[in-house]
Amino acid sequence: MRRAVTVLITGALLCVTSVVAVVAPAPAAPAQRLVYVANLRGNSVSAYDPGTGTVVATIPVGSFPEGAAVSPDGNSVYVTNNGSNTVSVIDTGTNTVTATVPVGRFPGPVAISPDGTHAYVGRFVVPGVGGVDVIDTATNTVTATVQVGNQPFGIALTPDGARAYVANFVGSSVSVIDTGTNTVIATITDAAARTPSSVAVTPDGSRAYTANFNGDNVSVIDTGTNTITALIPVAGGPGSVSITPDGTHAYVASQNTNTVSVIDTATNAVTGTVPVGATPTGVLVDPAGGSAYVTNGNGNTLSVIDTATNAVTATVPVGNVPFALATATVAPAVTALDPGHGPEAGGGTITITGTHLAGTGTVRFGTTPATNVKVINDLTVTATIPAHPDGTVDVTVTTPAGTSPVTAADRYTYDKPAPTITALAPNQGPAAGGTRVTITGTDMSGASAVAFGTAPATTFTVNSDTSITATAPAGSGTVDVTVTTPAGTSPVTAADRYTYTPDGTRLTAEPVLFSITLGQLTLNLRLSATLTDTVTGQPVPGQTITFSVGGTTVCSAMTDSHGTATCQGLCPVLAALLNLRYTATFAGTPTLAPATGTAPLIRIL
Repeated sequence: MRRAVTVLITGALLCVTSVVAVVAPAPAAPAQRLVYVANLRGNSVSAYDPGTGTVVATIPVGSFPEGAAVSPDGNSVYVTNNGSNTVSVIDTGTNTVTATVPVGRFPGPVAISPDGTHAYVGRFVVPGVGGVDVIDTATNTVTATVQVGNQPFGIALTPDGARAYVANFVGSSVSVIDTGTNTVIATITDAAARTPSSVAVTPDGSRAYTANFNGDNVSVIDTGTNTITALIPVAGGPGSVSITPDGTHAYVASQNTNTVSVIDTATNAVTGTVPVGATPTGVLVDPAGGSAYVTNGNGNTLSVIDTATNAVTATVPVGNVPFALATATVAPAVTALDPGHGPEAGGGTITITGTHLAGTGTVRFGTTPATNVKVINDLTVTATIPAHPDGTVDVTVTTPAGTSPVTAADRYTYDKPAPTITALAPNQGPAAGGTRVTITGTDMSGASAVAFGTAPATTFTVNSDTSITATAPAGSGTVDVTVTTPAGTSPVTAADRYTYTPDGTRLTAEPVLFSITLGQLTLNLRLSATLTDTVTGQPVPGQTITFSVGGTTVCSAMTDSHGTATCQGLCPVLAALLNLRYTATFAGTPTLAPATGTAPLIRIL
């Protein structure tokens, strides 16, 4: 049975509701964003230019064109011809039909997936059963048919393209298709939701709104549970519904009252009513915002509504019985990033908020593509952050409609990591310090401190992001050299170890005279030695010097300010006679090398 499409031109009701096609992305140039109006009795499509307010082309198509949808790249318009059982494909560059696709009987609504790969066409299958033909847009051939409820009048896809909601007019139901498997996964009904004729999905994908022609209401469907959560009374004969790009309002065309109802989607209440032309069959809110377009089936006109004032600003003559309409969306825009910064290594998940994000295929950080791009809805996309050198980049989103413009809101900062040290040259020096050390590593720009162990470098100069020259302070042993920047302090590794070498020392002992008497067994010797730092040439005070003769320790003393140690002690006469010299010994410290010195014991006869 042919789908009923009866138009009573002389003041009677247009009996069939309109199909609001899923709005798809447009070409980059705003001047080419035309509104395409399917003229049911004119067997044509009018191309209306919002910029000039005029119809710029009239395109012949098949018989009784009922549905229209624009491809996401803005290059094609798909028009269903109810009387020809075909779909006309219009090239928007030339506004001519370049392909005709055979489909099932009495095709009506049409919608295109956000990625542009498939068109979904509602049509008659057998009495009591409707279907949706799935067209591969690359080949313009039908690749599948999904059975749905009786007489589908409207189709809308979720922003992620995962589901298609089909309004079944005669069946008074909504079929939910899983587009991955092309199977119906839910059927939604309510006794009060009679003859749904149009369906639209909110930009966040959380709700679907259906205009119920004979129910004089609008259903609100929770897409998470696929249940009707509210029924909104509207003017008689609601046949078409469209959602504003920000999701805050739904516009509903009511054929019986020649009005458009404006619904606040936060409260699900009608907040305004706009008088339009005779028998409004279709309504479409411009994806760019600012305007809504209404086809007036019995007036052969297109009403233009300013959505800021909800007043009609223009009434434009179009073809005979304008029925359905479609336009292209605009390029995506990024309004926020979460998080807005992260490590150079990337790897985390970023949430991109914006508008017109449905159909996102690529996300780039500067010129580096992100991975695992997932469209959550028309307002949200997630992706895995790629690795990138430190600095700030613009995050851009690309859909078939174009690439988001660069703004301050899309900037992501790769945090400069804490510095690392990979080499020191030289990696050792005297304990007195003063050695100029070249520190090689990464991310050293902006260094605020260089330390050798806990002691700050005497001076340092940042040569580049990979090099610092520092003067070693005095120190001892082996220490870790660290560099501190605003991003942190370099981690301790084997590559940053600097060894202080003890200063050389020299111990100078003075000769000692002695005499012995018959029977004397011990000598009382006064011994003296001076300790000098051979690196600085300065005397070394405060160090212990031990004096011995042979294996006998005589005494020990601390060096004075002149580096001299002097002490007096007893020594066996036999030891003195056998050795005739004494030894001064400095055991050394971490900063001073050990030293010994000897001097003669001279006997006076």
